[in-house]
Order: sequence, then structure tokens, then C-alpha cells
Amino acid sequence: MKKARIKTPLGVAEICGDENGISSITILEDSNILSTKIPEELSTCADQLNDYFEGKLTDFNLPLNPKGTPFQKSVWQALTEIPFGKTMSYQELSIKLGDIKAIRAVASANGKNPLWVVIPCHRVIGSDGSLTGYAGGLWRKKWLLEHEQPSTQIRLFE
Repeated sequence: MKKARIKTPLGVAEICGDENGISSITILEDSNILSTKIPEELSTCADQLNDYFEGKLTDFNLPLNPKGTPFQKSVWQALTEIPFGKTMSYQELSIKLGDIKAIRAVASANGKNPLWVVIPCHRVIGSDGSLTGYAGGLWRKKWLLEHEQPSTQIRLFE
């Protein structure tokens, strides 16, 4: 398994993967160690993450190889179908997956998403529009959602 660490506006992201695809992207709380050389298998992912954070990319196109149960993988696949700049509630996601009663299982699978940002679990919110749990911290979820919905309004007052 190859690893690389890159700087993002939200901290250092660690990318793990091999020739079969990217298996995980995690945000590290306390790390100043960055990779000086990105393995070839991870370079496209690093480039696409940088482009995303620079506002140049809205859809990732990467070979993914996350480890999880078939149910988790079905939830993660559904997450990739939430368009850039849009959100969906856990309830809506459960209905989309065919079982409104599976809302807790869907939320659990969402929380175990191993591919930070690339599988956009940050786009899932509470039914009332609230920002609900996020493994990377709610401040990061808020940042990501604002990044994907930049305001075009000019501020007149600070």
C-alpha cells in the first residue's frame, strides 16, 4: 500500500492506495509531515484534490478501492451521485437506497466513508437543514459546503 500526504486548506490529507485504486483519504489532525514525492499510483488523486480545493474541479475521476461491506459500498456509491454544490438529507438518502427505515444504518455507513471529499459525505445534512455529525469535524463540513456554494453576493458591510 502506497501513501502520500498533501497539504489542503483543512489540514494534511493522507492518501492511501495502490494499482487497484485509492482505498482511503483521511484528514490528519496533527501532522506537519508532507510527502516530498507522490507515488505514481496516487499522483492523479493528489492533483485532483489540489484542483478541487483551488476551485478548478467539481467531479473526481479516480479508480477507487474502498474497503467496506456491500451495504456500505452501496451508500458510498449513492453519495457520489449527490451533485457538487447540492445537499441531501439522511432521510432522502435512505429513500433513494430503497428503505426509509435504514436511516441509522445509512448514517453509520456515511460516517465510515474512507474517502474524504472524493466520496462527498459532507453533502449529507439533517432533514431540518442542520449540519449533523462529521468525522472530520463540523467546521470542516461547513467549510466544504461553503466552498462548493460560493456566494456571488458582494458584501456591503463587514
